[in-house]
Amino acid sequence: MNYEEITNRINDFLVEDFEVDASAITPEATLKETLDLDSLDYIDLIVAIESNFGFKVKPEDFQGMVTIKDFYDYVANRLQTKISA
Repeated sequence: MNYEEITNRINDFLVEDFEVDASAITPEATLKETLDLDSLDYIDLIVAIESNFGFKVKPEDFQGMVTIKDFYDYVANRLQTKISA
């Protein structure tokens, strides 16, 4: 799965499952302020990542994530690690 496929899949579930306005999803958009995700949404986001991408996520992994790009990069890096393992 390439980076574009990852970002498209993430954008799709943000729109469908979290009712985020597609026009608000930009690489520099912040998860909390721009997309209005709260702590309960983060739990649902972990479930969405695990079901869409097939790897386990620890809640503390979100501590360094501020923007959508951070989120894209996290998933891409984890998938790369999974592929390499």
